Amino acid sequence: MQPIKFSNEERKEIVARIQTYFHEELEHQIGDIPAELLLNFFTDEIGAHYYNRGLYDAQAVLSKQLDQFTDAVYGLEQRPKQR
Repeated sequence: MQPIKFSNEERKEIVARIQTYFHEELEHQIGDIPAELLLNFFTDEIGAHYYNRGLYDAQAVLSKQLDQFTDAVYGLEQRPKQR
């Protein structure tokens, strides 16, 4: 698996959300560097769990779609005429 990477714009948005969370929920101010370090921790240590969950969810959707497709193909099957 390749490392999870965010664009600079995404990182700025996530850092801002971390800072907002700390301020609103914990009544604590957190600077850019601590928020970046927290983002790095979650990305490196926990991100794979979320990534894998997304893959499992996508696989389940794809499997369901494939079952429907298979059923549709069988529905097109023609039977030979009986003599």
